[in-house]
Amino acid sequence: MTEPVRIGIIGAGMTGLSCARTLKDAGHTPVILDKGRGIGGRLATRRADNGLQFDHGAQYVTAKTEEFQKLIESLVSVDAAGGWDMGERTGFVGVPSMNALAKALASELDIRRQVQVNSVTETEGHWSLEIDKDTLVFDRLIITAPAPQIMALLGTDHPISKQIAHVSLLPCWTLMAAFDDEDDALPASHRDPDAPLAWIANEKTKPGRPGRNAFVAQASSDWSEDHLELDKAVVADLMLTELCKTLDLDRGKVIHIDAHRWRYAKVGTPLGQPYLSNASKTLFLGGDWCLDARVEAAFQSGTAIAETLLNEL
Repeated sequence: MTEPVRIGIIGAGMTGLSCARTLKDAGHTPVILDKGRGIGGRLATRRADNGLQFDHGAQYVTAKTEEFQKLIESLVSVDAAGGWDMGERTGFVGVPSMNALAKALASELDIRRQVQVNSVTETEGHWSLEIDKDTLVFDRLIITAPAPQIMALLGTDHPISKQIAHVSLLPCWTLMAAFDDEDDALPASHRDPDAPLAWIANEKTKPGRPGRNAFVAQASSDWSEDHLELDKAVVADLMLTELCKTLDLDRGKVIHIDAHRWRYAKVGTPLGQPYLSNASKTLFLGGDWCLDARVEAAFQSGTAIAETLLNEL
């Protein structure tokens, strides 16, 4: 009998999960490695005291392609997702939190968390990953990290690194704030791309959320770039001032404040295709940075890699 093909995936975000899900459903056993404690990448939810929670990464998803529409419909049918009326538009969110979308895809997958891959080396058609004092070897390797991190891992002189050198990713500072009083008159969302806070979400208006006055505000790319290296407490204070001014909130009633920096949050210049592979198709690179700054783009990248692999295996 032939030995099963060893498939490794770096990154448990939407790209890695959708790729692994497709491979698993076809009978393979991919191994996902992620340096974080959780899964989902920017499908992220931060929890705090007093039952507070904040979707501090991706705010909602849209579904344009038939395949992604089917996925969202299946998640809605089991109450893992729901529609969110934002006033000016409608999207879908995970229920009871954004990372529910990731958890639904991750069922029965081999995901190894808090694993830091220190180096990647190709040897005789195989890929060796150095992890602390251990080494893992795979026949096929899929890397779904942001493009700059892939270049750092493979080395900027690696031939495939040079093919993604033009990709640009933009940062985003995110504020998480909650207030003591309730105000049902506040809008579900507020969007102003030219303002310091380009986006504000009223978390309690999302389906399945606690009925607390909790807000997620995301700074514009320019503002985030200008304040990129500031201490997060300083950034949180600056953003809170902007939030209170924008929504006419009482700063004195704040009961929670925190900030998170996404260094690679949005796609500035995409790759322009769903994924990239080496000539032997033993190494694949993917992520939303290949196509667009949307969760669906990450899903498309992962499934495209899996489908190509299945055709080759």
